[in-house]
Amino acid sequence: MLSVALAFGAGANGVQTVDDFTLIDHGGEAHRLSYYADAPAVVLFVQGNGCPIVRNVLPDLKAVRDRFEPRGVRFLMLNANLQDTRQAIAEETQEWGIDFDVLHDEAQLVATSLEVERTAEVFVIEPKTMQIVYRGAVNDRLTYERQKKEASKHYLADALTQTLEGKDVATPHVAARGCLVNLEPEAEVASYTDTIAPMLKDHCAECHRPGGIGPWAMTSHAMVKGFAPMIREVVRTRRMPPWHADPAVGRWQNDGGLAASDAKTLVRWIEAGAPRGKGPDPLETVVAADEDWPLGEPDLVVDIPAFDIPEAGVVDYQFPVVANPLDEDVWVRAITILPGATEVVHHVLVGTGEGATNGESVFDNYLGGYAPGTGSTIMPEGTGVLVKKGEVFQFQLHYTPYGKAVTDRTRLGVYLHDEKPKNFLRHEVVMSPAIRIPAHAAAHEERAYFEFNRKAVLYTILPHSHYRGKSSTFSLRYPDGKEELLLSVPNYDFNWQRGYAFAEPRTIPAGSRLIHTTVYDNSANNPGNPDPTKVVGWGLQSWDEMLYGDFVFRWVDETTDSPIHDKARMQLTQQMGFLDHNMDGKLTLAEAGRLGERWAQRFQRSIEMGDRNQDGGLSLEEWLALSKAMARRRAEQAAGAE
Repeated sequence: MLSVALAFGAGANGVQTVDDFTLIDHGGEAHRLSYYADAPAVVLFVQGNGCPIVRNVLPDLKAVRDRFEPRGVRFLMLNANLQDTRQAIAEETQEWGIDFDVLHDEAQLVATSLEVERTAEVFVIEPKTMQIVYRGAVNDRLTYERQKKEASKHYLADALTQTLEGKDVATPHVAARGCLVNLEPEAEVASYTDTIAPMLKDHCAECHRPGGIGPWAMTSHAMVKGFAPMIREVVRTRRMPPWHADPAVGRWQNDGGLAASDAKTLVRWIEAGAPRGKGPDPLETVVAADEDWPLGEPDLVVDIPAFDIPEAGVVDYQFPVVANPLDEDVWVRAITILPGATEVVHHVLVGTGEGATNGESVFDNYLGGYAPGTGSTIMPEGTGVLVKKGEVFQFQLHYTPYGKAVTDRTRLGVYLHDEKPKNFLRHEVVMSPAIRIPAHAAAHEERAYFEFNRKAVLYTILPHSHYRGKSSTFSLRYPDGKEELLLSVPNYDFNWQRGYAFAEPRTIPAGSRLIHTTVYDNSANNPGNPDPTKVVGWGLQSWDEMLYGDFVFRWVDETTDSPIHDKARMQLTQQMGFLDHNMDGKLTLAEAGRLGERWAQRFQRSIEMGDRNQDGGLSLEEWLALSKAMARRRAEQAAGAE
């Protein structure tokens, strides 16, 4: 995504500076203009599908890129056409060989603030100052229905040469020839009472209310108007609302994203001066954070140990463990987490296990979590999570200091089934401890997979990485080889740990693979990077990294009366998913060696013993057969020793 916004100039094409904005390109990648602050210049070319001048000038633009990209100049395209969808833009890039990132300005906020008139116009921006040093045509080779064999004036190349030499651009504006861009005229400014306040109430006030985690409460028009410039900035940069799923991929329960049409309405209202208008103020009815149990009195209340949060700084993730007081196995149908200090409780995750958590084992028998707006987790109908007698409740808590020291006393409410449900609700993880992120790498990709050996129903997926996580996806590869993108998080934010529950659960055929991919930014441009000079591997601490994708599902042919879940098989399936680096379904010695000499030695012997078809590797079924044979041998030896 790209984050950029513009300050208005004093007339047509009078814009001189650019504000930050974030947009998603035709391939689903997020770009933010301020991210490219280390570039000497950013070139933004206005693209539009079907425009003959855009198509014709492409070779000239590529030639300029070939000259200046090696010198650090960043080249991007911008599409703000009402008629061009992201899919249509992607198809245009394929057909016409457009190998630039085309940013989709669906709400037309960037194009409007740039006062774009035509396609094929190009902007040269100095990203450190956000100054527009040139706008206009690439060169003089093309005009309407006419073209020259060669250009005699090279406006863009000259502007870049002068900019890189530290000089003022001699000709900062040249009229561009291209297709008119239909920027929707500003309609009547939206009503605060009827449109803006209800929108803010739905998308923002859950956090921005008295006692909420938001730093200020949306309790009146006066408050909103005072913060209006900041609201404009965080909406344009997609920092708020904190919903990071790509809206073009999938449909989700409790979707917290702001539609492009709503973003346009809100930003234009702010740019019009955030007028109050007539009518009551709906935000005056925003109430303080509720301390009651929204699902009624729980069957069990678990008090998490109190924790003191300082007034400022960074607080490490906390992993408290609380004993289970119940003296029998129970089936959980829902949970609610009530944060004690709502101003600082960023998120809470809870599961159960046999002992202290390592930070991620909270997902081993996951129950649910809390984030502002999602305090309760209700299991899908007919399912439940089994909590066994003697297990402990394992928690993961993230706190964000807000300027005042406070003590948190968060509570967990557990709601139980009266009778055993029909189906188990299962949790597994696509993960890879084999990740290795090179120093200074700006976009390093790692992936792993989980292959379903039985038909399943998939309910929820949750991507997890640390400070260097840049983007994440989940895709499904069907047995026939076709692949479907299920979730894309193009601007992953470690500060927001969120699960995405499908609006309609997905049926997964046996033999399908759930593929989890994360891109890491280990460059100095990543403001959250602890140290770009380090080669980063797997680790529990935030300065380490993880490829960790949790998913919630059930087996179609499993019931609580007839369990079929094979934990040993699941563990080997998980390991196969990260060791099988080329994803061909066969584990070779070279692939196992990625984890080091110890793993290589271990698997050399395993391959010798288990490679039944003598193809030089282990399939999952061969590995499972070998594992079971070795387990039987160990059992026999133990029995003989007695």
